[in-house]
Amino acid sequence: MRDIILAIGSFALASALPLPVTSHPWLLKEGKHWQIASSSIEARSLTDATLGGRGDCTPGMVAVAGRMKVDGWGYTDGIDTLQEATCVDWIQRAYPERCERFDREKWLARSGSISTQEMRFCIDRYEYPNQRGAYPWIMVSWTESRALCEREGERLCTEAEWTFACEGEEAVPYPYGYERDAGACVSDRPWRTVDARELSPRDSSRALAEVDRLWQGEASGSRPRCKSPFGVYDLVGNVDEWTTSVVHGERPSILKGGYWGRVRDRCRPSTRAHGEDFSFYQQGFRCCADAPGAPNAPAVSAQK
Repeated sequence: MRDIILAIGSFALASALPLPVTSHPWLLKEGKHWQIASSSIEARSLTDATLGGRGDCTPGMVAVAGRMKVDGWGYTDGIDTLQEATCVDWIQRAYPERCERFDREKWLARSGSISTQEMRFCIDRYEYPNQRGAYPWIMVSWTESRALCEREGERLCTEAEWTFACEGEEAVPYPYGYERDAGACVSDRPWRTVDARELSPRDSSRALAEVDRLWQGEASGSRPRCKSPFGVYDLVGNVDEWTTSVVHGERPSILKGGYWGRVRDRCRPSTRAHGEDFSFYQQGFRCCADAPGAPNAPAVSAQK
């Protein structure tokens, strides 16, 4: 068995580890990742029938097609900078900057001449393991995320694919529109100081205790309004998601979407500071695949 239940509720199960008391029923996945157990996981086929959007993609995935706004600048994202100029109400101007409201008319006027790139692909509706009611896996590195997607017969999303699935053809700042809504997605929760030393090794009782203390996420699909123009859920907030860079010569491991804390939690921004084998308490991923009959995913200039 790949899954080991290590702690449930307020008591610990018998184990070789000196287990801590935890607030959540944690599962150790494949000996190194963590996930909260859930008894209300919905079958992908039922979710597809209820929510639609699958198209010709495999069960649990959403079909994405259209034209993505691209700046062609590579590492420097001119579109994100241009979009920030249309913010009319800042919550926090310093990094990690948070905007309460963007002016849609200004954005449409400024972005009308931006070049576009045809996109067509399939993407998981939810964060891995991609089932409504399941909690996302965390403490997963980019390398491990890529391998898990390949095991599913899919691949880790490119940064451009993830961004387009989040913002759509209009390139909205948030998947749900132009005004930040702390209740739409799992975001803007208070910061808790992290002791990174406690998170290693990942399968230790002290790592479990630290992950449990820090956790403020929710099960996939808990926020119906946290939905992109294509019907992809939980892209911002909840947990950071690994993607693959499309910038030539850049390290491939790019995080998108932010997590449950008071961070940017928009479609364009990214975190580019971590290597392929880095894992942390709020990091997960989702998978993508080529659309049936479509050519391989196009190479697009970096979209942060």
